[in-house]
Amino acid sequence: MSEQSVAEYRIEDLAHRSGATVRTIRAYQDRGLLPKPERRGRSNVYGSAHLARLRQIADLLDRGYTLASIKELLEAWDAGRGLGGVLGLVAEVQGPWTDEEAARITRDELNAKFGGQPDDAAVAEAVELGVLEAVPGRADEFLVPSPQELAVAAELHAAGVPLRAISGHLRELRGQVEHIASRFLEFTTEHVFARYLGHRPPTDADAAEAASLVRRLRPLAQQTVDAELARAMRTFATQHLQLHLTSEGPLPVGSDARSVALPAETIQAVQALVGAENAAAFITAATERELQARTLDALASRTGDTGGLGQST
Repeated sequence: MSEQSVAEYRIEDLAHRSGATVRTIRAYQDRGLLPKPERRGRSNVYGSAHLARLRQIADLLDRGYTLASIKELLEAWDAGRGLGGVLGLVAEVQGPWTDEEAARITRDELNAKFGGQPDDAAVAEAVELGVLEAVPGRADEFLVPSPQELAVAAELHAAGVPLRAISGHLRELRGQVEHIASRFLEFTTEHVFARYLGHRPPTDADAAEAASLVRRLRPLAQQTVDAELARAMRTFATQHLQLHLTSEGPLPVGSDARSVALPAETIQAVQALVGAENAAAFITAATERELQARTLDALASRTGDTGGLGQST
């Protein structure tokens, strides 16, 4: 069989080799994603270029691109601009953002981690949240994308926190973390990546430089959040401890709650910063932090008045 015959396909053969359906191939042709076949008599003949293009489209779809954006990329490629840099940037962004490696756990091991009693509802919720992932063909085994996250849940449960409370807390925390991630991406796009993403698609050189920057900036988001979380935990843990160690004891919830009117501009500014759903919590936290700072200032002032700590009398 000659090379020429090997590189030529009927539409049914092309569908079989590419994994696409005949209907999908025709739809791609109609949208301009796939070149028209060569017409020979009453038959359409496809070649190796059509097969390669179908595989490229499938790969880009797997990476999350829409058909409209794929068309732009392929048109740029056809015009002489390569896709290597763009696909390298996509691979860099879609790569792992943590050094943590996924693990597997059996249902028996999972039950043992959480008190030994099976809880189908809790497992279903963990799968919904992505804490566990089902393994195809293995009903008694799960993939654990973040063993650290599962370990935290197990420790909280061992400390007496109900599973429903843990999952509820995770949902709330995830929303707040996703907001932080979104704001970090907006910030870096505006100040760093905008100059590389002005073209659609970007040139190979710009995409390659942007991918290099992603590698450099990747750890910064987590480092910033870790530092700020440590600072906030130190502040609020000290405050909570002080509250619970006072002789009067903690105030009962709602014992002295009052409504406070704030300027509309203040509310709008806070909502723009953290989102409407987090505005009340942010204002409360900011107020508590200011009160804590003033308490520390007052203590420092008193220490200064008496000549400092450790001064003999």
